[in-house]
Parts: sequence; structure tokens; C-alpha cells
Amino acid sequence: MKGVSPAVLINPAALLIIILGTIAAVTIAFPTNVIKKVPKLFGIIFKDQKSHSVEELIPMFSDWAQVGRKEGLLALEAKLSDIDDPFLKNGLLMAVDGQNAEFIRDVMSEEIAAMEERHQASAAIFTQAGTYAPTLGVLGAVLGLIAALSHMDNTEELGKAIGAAFVATMMGIFTGYVLWHPFANKLKRKSKEEVKVKEVMIKGVLSVLEGQAPKAILTKAFYLPTCS
Repeated sequence: MKGVSPAVLINPAALLIIILGTIAAVTIAFPTNVIKKVPKLFGIIFKDQKSHSVEELIPMFSDWAQVGRKEGLLALEAKLSDIDDPFLKNGLLMAVDGQNAEFIRDVMSEEIAAMEERHQASAAIFTQAGTYAPTLGVLGAVLGLIAALSHMDNTEELGKAIGAAFVATMMGIFTGYVLWHPFANKLKRKSKEEVKVKEVMIKGVLSVLEGQAPKAILTKAFYLPTCS
């Protein structure tokens, strides 16, 4: 739109500095076991993960509460095979096994905390990449300007060299603030939503354990955190 050919963006040197430089910096900054998760993280970013919603959980807890009040908590053992969420299944299993509410809350809360820590470590990869890329862009511009000084006797070549030098800066800023930082924010958002759903699971399991009436659980649902 500014009258410049898109071909100027095809700059192998800039790509080398920004892309490979960012990959190298992130690889040095994080342990190998975290780096190996990057392909999986792209899948999480671009795909909607299958998980329970609050709207699906409340009727389920209401049904469990009704069974528990009529037949006892041991009767809920038959429901375990229908649960596909390991976190929720483990919570209900502890309730059926007769664990007290405080123990169940502590175990499930610690599992959430461990999950949040893993998610934060994953998001930190993209956060750091977003920090490194713009800085590497400045480095690319400096190197490009140094090369441009060799064309001081040719104004036309000098202009092209200066333009090429700033391509690295543009790529660094673009990848940092349009790709890597937004990727990190999306992972953090998904993590926050998953935590909210799991907190609802904890409250639901404890409500069933405490023998609350189905209507009470449905009423309580309006005060549970949502994933809006």
C-alpha cells in the first residue's frame, strides 16, 4: 500500500537472525523437557480442547447427590466408569472411599496448583520468545547498517541496504508482539478457564459428599465461578 514491493521482506539474513536466533535463545533458556512440549502447545493454542463445561457439570452433580442421598455414597461407585475426566473421577473415588472433605479438597487443590505451574512454564516459553525477538530485530538492524556503510559511495545501493536492515527490526517486532506474546496470553487464558472448571468440580464433589440436596446444588450453582 506504501508502494514498496513485498519482495523486500524476503531477507534471508533477517530470517536467520530473528527465527533461528529466537529458537536458539529459547532453547538455551529452558530445559529440554519443556522445549519438547512446544509442538503440543501449538495444538492447544489452535484447537479447542474437549472438556466439561459448568453447564454440563451441575446436572451431573445433582444426579449424584440424589443417588448418594437415597442409596449411599457407595452406590456412586457405578458412576465412576462413566466419567472421562481423571481429575473428577479421582475426586469422586475419594468420596466413595470415605475420605473426609478436607482431605479431598487438599488433594484436588494441590493437583490444580501443580497444573497451573505446568501451564505457567509452558506459557513462559512464548513470553520469553516475545521478549527476545524484538531485541534480536534491533541486533539485525545494527548488523544491516554496518553492512550498509560499505555502500557510502553509491546512494542507490545505500538506500536499499538501509531498508533491508530495518526489515530485521520489523520481523522482530512483528513476531514478538503479533505471534509470541499473543500465543502466551492464549495459553494463560485457557489455563485460567480450566482452573475455574476444576474448582467447580471440587465444590461439586464436596457437595455430594456432604449430602446436600439436589435442589441445593442447583441453587449453589449460581454462586460457583463461571468460565465466561
